[in-house]
Amino acid sequence: MIFSIKHNRWFYLCLSIISLCLTVTITPVKASIQIKTTPTFKVSLSNPEPINGLEQGRNLYQSGRYAEAVIAWQKSAKNYHTQGDRTNEALSLSYLSLAQQELNQWEAARQSIEESVKILQTTKPTFDAIVWAQILNTQANLELRTSKAETALAIWQQAQKYYEQAGDNMGSLGSQINQAQALQTLGFYRRSKQQLEMLTQKLAVMPDSEIKVSGLRSLGLALHAIGDSKSQEVLEQSLAIANKINAKTQLNSILVVLGKVASDSQDPEAALNYFEDAQTTATNANELLQARLAAFKLLVDYDKIEYITSLASQLQQQLLTLPPSHSSLYATINFVATLNRLEKVEQVLPIPELSNLMSVTVKSAQQIQDARAQAYALHQWGQIYHRTNQLTKAKELAQRSLNIARQLQADDIIAQSAWQVGRLYKQQGDRPEAIKAYTEAIKSLKALRGDMVAVNPDVQFSFRESVEPVYRELVSLLLDENPTQPTLMQARELIESLQIAELDNFFREACLDKAQQIDNVDPTATIIYPIILSDRLAVILSQAGQPLRYYVTHKSQTEIEQTLDRFLISLNPVSDFQEQTRLSQQIYDWLIRPAEQEQALKNTKTLVFVLDGKLRNIPIAALFDGQQYLIEKYAMALSPGLQLMAVKSFQQTKIKAIVAGISESRNGFSALPAVELEVKQIAQTLPSSMLLNQNFTNQSLADRIKSGRADIVHLATHGQFSSRLEDTFLLTWNGQVNVKELSELLKNRSGDSSQAIELLVLSACDTAAGDDRAVLGLAGLAIKSGARSTIATLWPVKDKAAEILMTRFYDYLRQPKITKAEALRQAQINLIRQTDFLNPFFWSAFVLVGNWL
Repeated sequence: MIFSIKHNRWFYLCLSIISLCLTVTITPVKASIQIKTTPTFKVSLSNPEPINGLEQGRNLYQSGRYAEAVIAWQKSAKNYHTQGDRTNEALSLSYLSLAQQELNQWEAARQSIEESVKILQTTKPTFDAIVWAQILNTQANLELRTSKAETALAIWQQAQKYYEQAGDNMGSLGSQINQAQALQTLGFYRRSKQQLEMLTQKLAVMPDSEIKVSGLRSLGLALHAIGDSKSQEVLEQSLAIANKINAKTQLNSILVVLGKVASDSQDPEAALNYFEDAQTTATNANELLQARLAAFKLLVDYDKIEYITSLASQLQQQLLTLPPSHSSLYATINFVATLNRLEKVEQVLPIPELSNLMSVTVKSAQQIQDARAQAYALHQWGQIYHRTNQLTKAKELAQRSLNIARQLQADDIIAQSAWQVGRLYKQQGDRPEAIKAYTEAIKSLKALRGDMVAVNPDVQFSFRESVEPVYRELVSLLLDENPTQPTLMQARELIESLQIAELDNFFREACLDKAQQIDNVDPTATIIYPIILSDRLAVILSQAGQPLRYYVTHKSQTEIEQTLDRFLISLNPVSDFQEQTRLSQQIYDWLIRPAEQEQALKNTKTLVFVLDGKLRNIPIAALFDGQQYLIEKYAMALSPGLQLMAVKSFQQTKIKAIVAGISESRNGFSALPAVELEVKQIAQTLPSSMLLNQNFTNQSLADRIKSGRADIVHLATHGQFSSRLEDTFLLTWNGQVNVKELSELLKNRSGDSSQAIELLVLSACDTAAGDDRAVLGLAGLAIKSGARSTIATLWPVKDKAAEILMTRFYDYLRQPKITKAEALRQAQINLIRQTDFLNPFFWSAFVLVGNWL
């Protein structure tokens, strides 16, 4: 019997975007796999396969049974090889690679796709362009998922040409979306965004169709993954077209993604509405389940116990009836992981029922040979026993999870299970074993680096919940007893690693590949590491050529953070000055006084702070010893503790600057009248290229930076730093510049990343109120831009005070043999002693981040 199967455009569309779906930070929307065969493919009626090997594998893959799909496609490839059907052999091997990638069998996946490509190359004339495009797409996906983004980009560009050669416009667009994903993985966010915007324009002129709906949905996913707020607009457009053409099969996935975007935007009401609509439009049990799980997680996030209980019971019953598959296992694990975050889970479901659910899940994972799901399930099962204080059983399950994760070399699971094992050892009083387990967890977290956000979307890998505590708990363990020099060095390295991890999390990629101990840069600098732990404030002092010093204040984290919050509030000029002074001295006594009493700072000219938690929002320069502010005694800088640019002599007499600002009200932001004078005075002080008001656009700034050799970029405009990447931006005349776009622009001027900006100044910026991670945006920009130093403000300062301070800063900076930190210090002292702006509110907001020399 001869089957002639029609060319199916949906098949190529789905596979053109599958890589994107697998790598975005949102729970992936699974692409369907449909099978193309040649018209002469023959199947005997006695063939035991239901249709053919390719389709059998497709059915298994779509149901999440990846291990079985691997077996089916291996058999399919072998059969087609025997029959001499090179096209379907190559396709079988390509699909085999996809399934192996799902199982994290990276070496096997590489062998399969390389064999598929080899078949194409050896019999090239007989293959049409669409087959080439499909197989190259699978190859590029593997390269991206194994951290070879540059190679993936090149392969997707090649795949795009084949799609275009075959006249498959949608396949071409899908390939370009994947290229944008590779670009953002490489850190080229401006290029990525430009490409995505171009794709939006192409999709806009296409007739409404399900293909267009799917393309827009994928584009929305990609935009959300890179922190672009336009993702919601694109997804809503996709939803509108789907409703218009009655594309019922598309509605559910779009609504779920829109709900997650709304949830990430802190709009729970809108998110819940989307999830409820998704349940209404579900066309099968799995879609209904995913929508319910998303709504359930949202309700748990906002502690809506009154709604959680009934929904939990429904979900439990539904999960127990599902046949074993990859998707059903992860749905169950996701459900229990969400419940495990509740303080009193027994109010929602009885503990024995949760334990039974995980027991069934572990057995199902063994049945379908899904080792990763088994490890995840064991981890969550152990959490259940841990919360009921059954420590022996909890440790047994956590150790089983860890052993499987080690065999898989799955760092995301190792990090969680090793942490769990460490906590159990700690609780049982075995400090050495606890430290050993925590250290293994940290090693795996470091291995993950740029995948910190994207890893494990099905079981919620939250930085705040699953990463930061591991570092802090290990530091606490190390400093529990009288710490030795090696222990102090390990604790210091951990705090710097935590800073790196936080920046990776903020930027959704790895910021730097290595760290350098910054106290080796300047022998007259003292590096201060204050560490907020649950029961104390620890301070480590680091000086070149000297043993590390350690001081501790035994205060609860709550008391420490309340003092910091009150001090920040007291800096308002209308607040009680005596209260401000009292709080300032209190923090001074914690951070500085012990070192001064030991004469540890007598040869110090610059204090460099690697700040932690809420300390980041505190103006350290305003700490008061009872007679003087700290800035009156030392120059000061902040550092994320990362590798600095190579120390370079700053040629003060040869400064060239780009000076830009907006003094008029623009885009809902208030006017900054003194900015005009600030920009003009600096332009007169330094050889400068000036951009003021309507001349200060995104494009004009980009052109000036690319074309010039400026040492300094000074931007006097509204801006905000937030712990949310999407809310971190600078204002230009025609819109906003995202922090990623600005950092890429500065880093890649004239195509020469070695020509780093010496100093980036942001003189009218703000940090998000009450956000103790907001300064990450500032620190991250300082690091990512490659600028050796960055000066910015922690809150909006009166523009006249900023104008005086910045003008005097540049006057001092031009003097020979003065560091940037000392120039800023002198400008701040000038405001204190020679103007009416002596209150710390006006001058202490200015901070220097990075290289202080």
